[in-house]
Amino acid sequence: MYATRPRTSARLRPGETVVGVLVRSYPAQLSILVFLAVAVLFTGLLSLPVAARTGVSTHVSDAAFTAVSALTVTGLASVNTAEHWSFLGQVFILAAIQIGGLGIITIAILLTRAVTRSLGVRGKLFARQGGVGTDNLGDVRKLLAVVVSTSLLLEAALAVILVPAFIATERSVPDGIWHGVFYAVSSFNNAGFTTHADGMAGFDGNLFIVLPVMVGVFVGSFGFPVFTVLLVAKWHPKHWNLHTKLTLLTTTILFLAGAVAWGALEWSNTATIGDMPVGERILNSAFASIMTRSGGFSLVDTADTTSATQLITDALMFVGGGSASTAGGIKVTTLAVMFLAILAEARGDKKILIFGRSLPDGAIRVAISVTFLGATLVLAASILLLLVSDAPLNDVVFEVISAFATCGLSIGLSEQLPPAGKIILAVVMLMGRIGPIGLASALAIRRRNLLYSYPTERPILG
Repeated sequence: MYATRPRTSARLRPGETVVGVLVRSYPAQLSILVFLAVAVLFTGLLSLPVAARTGVSTHVSDAAFTAVSALTVTGLASVNTAEHWSFLGQVFILAAIQIGGLGIITIAILLTRAVTRSLGVRGKLFARQGGVGTDNLGDVRKLLAVVVSTSLLLEAALAVILVPAFIATERSVPDGIWHGVFYAVSSFNNAGFTTHADGMAGFDGNLFIVLPVMVGVFVGSFGFPVFTVLLVAKWHPKHWNLHTKLTLLTTTILFLAGAVAWGALEWSNTATIGDMPVGERILNSAFASIMTRSGGFSLVDTADTTSATQLITDALMFVGGGSASTAGGIKVTTLAVMFLAILAEARGDKKILIFGRSLPDGAIRVAISVTFLGATLVLAASILLLLVSDAPLNDVVFEVISAFATCGLSIGLSEQLPPAGKIILAVVMLMGRIGPIGLASALAIRRRNLLYSYPTERPILG
């Protein structure tokens, strides 16, 4: 026998609406439905003739792929964003990026709050599943306000820096404003969409554009739980919680290791950075390291990088950024917990210790589950894509990991896939945005207390 937490009643409470009951009783299911509904909405908008430069309706597979890519802040594109979509179409894409970056679940909670005037415990857990990521369940409304205001403030700061740079580059005030705002939103939300036909390759060496985009992507990958701590504790590490310390430390290590590895592997590759001055090679290496972990922008053609570089990129994309951030992947804290568990086992420690804290036993189980889910999804999607296309294995795996990690780096496969392949990648992007977060939340929330125990027996491992 075992005891479980009683299921929340689906009956109407005094003053509660049907929507409130759904949020309280089925938060995870409703979050997915809302996400899908918004994806369908933007698919319809991008299918309109006015959304395309040619004035002809875009094929539904391309419209759906772009809508999902923007909403999941991935950045993969089946058509060239600058050449195919009209100004209105690009506005639709920007709106989808903004909604996806803030978290469609966060928007859903705010709307529900306006309707029900009540946000119960299940609704607060709903916010956690949607990517807000907080342990302070008693003050979710304030947290949501911080999420929205912080995002808009940082995007505005990026736009203030980028707009003058684009005005000087485009030699047009309206174009400069538009490009500056678009790249500010796209970079902070780790979306990777660009409004230029050749992406960011044309701005290689322009520090007034490249550096702000790098900073926007890097900061955007921290996650809102880190932002809330930094807002209170500022840059005083002794006042940071364990999550903030792990996120910032692991992010810094991955950035430095990725830059060194990418730069070393591409240093002599004339198709990418081999012919550049030393300073530009270093800048490209740092830029690539940041973007491989969910940014999606690229100063060089990813298809021209070596196979070894693409393999390193696969690994960095799979890890992604911080929890409850606009970045994707299994998250840096998951990697940190896995590494700490291996280190503790090698030392013979019974507890996982870090920064004067011990991790709960359930943390490693969640980390293993999230990693296994991600790997399984990548494996299954790769097999399906191999069945519907003639693309080589390394290209398929690269594109699938980019979709799962909502990174957006591409070797051009997305544009070549048949409609069935685009649908597969779109599903992977949705699962990558919702799946790991949903699984981690479900594992953290669902608990059962066993009233009995079996004899302990350890199998042979390794």
